[in-house]
Amino acid sequence: MKATAIKPYQFSKEWLYLTISAIAWIFLYKTILPFWDWFIYGLIGLDATSQVGSSVHFFVYDVSKLFLLLAGIIFVVTVIRSFSSVEKTRAMLGGKHEGIGNLLASGLGVITPFCSCSAVPAFIGFVAAGVPLGVTLSFLIASPMVNEIALIMLFGMFGWKIAALYLISGLTIAVLAGFILGKLKLERFVEPFVFETKLGNKIIDPSKGLEWSERFEMGLEEVKLIIGKVWPYLLIGVALGALIHGWVPESFFLKYAGPDNPFAVPVAVLLGIPLYSNAAGVLPLVEALYAKGLAMGTMLAFMMAVVALSLPEMIILRRVLKPQLIVIYVAVVGTGILAVGFLFNIIL
Repeated sequence: MKATAIKPYQFSKEWLYLTISAIAWIFLYKTILPFWDWFIYGLIGLDATSQVGSSVHFFVYDVSKLFLLLAGIIFVVTVIRSFSSVEKTRAMLGGKHEGIGNLLASGLGVITPFCSCSAVPAFIGFVAAGVPLGVTLSFLIASPMVNEIALIMLFGMFGWKIAALYLISGLTIAVLAGFILGKLKLERFVEPFVFETKLGNKIIDPSKGLEWSERFEMGLEEVKLIIGKVWPYLLIGVALGALIHGWVPESFFLKYAGPDNPFAVPVAVLLGIPLYSNAAGVLPLVEALYAKGLAMGTMLAFMMAVVALSLPEMIILRRVLKPQLIVIYVAVVGTGILAVGFLFNIIL
């Protein structure tokens, strides 16, 4: 009886804190642009038309805006995701036929974004649970390439049409690439220990019976965890974007990345491979490049290459995949990204 009497109080208190936090978040998001306009151009006195003033304003505004967006979106998504689990995801994918399994896995990848640091345990868990290799690869392609955080941020930056195009093209690449890789029967290029990993038959759902306070706590912990991992890359991406925004002439991008340049898309993909970031971290740089004249197809191809073909991620995946499979994986996914870039440069 005592525990029952405490629960309503705890529940109400948590929702009160959440309401206050939501109001504060909305207020901050609505006022950051006028605040930085006043601070940079009014208080400090930098010229809005100068290179320094434009770059500084771009940096401080985008950093504050993106951190607010990330914190809010990650919290909401984590609370929603607390009603599911990785074990449920494996159970849904295991035993599905290729094609249907690839489509389902790609869709789950969108709402269950794994970064490269978690790719190895996810890969082992899925394969060991009996999920076909091609289906597993569809999940791992879609997971970093297309996620709800990136889609919401793309919507805010470029509108719903671009966000929808990115979603459709990313899912198409994940489904087709995974299907092709599955048909090639490349299991021999997976490190043997992956198939030897034993999983228990019992599926445990850790979210069952969670209180709202626990779900909110999970959301806060996820915000701290993800922002703690991505903030250096986010700052670097915004800094590069600020430099491009203020100092690199528009003619440079129109010359090398314009829609009429047949080499723009391959160059963008090659430049994206050495970089390491997630979709949210690379968006500030993408926004600055687009403002300087980067064609939309080239921009999307660059973004996809950064999040799906990054060299650091390939190095991590080498722990479970042999070099032959990594080369084939990069070739198949890279071909899909190039096709998306060329197609969108033609139609947009």
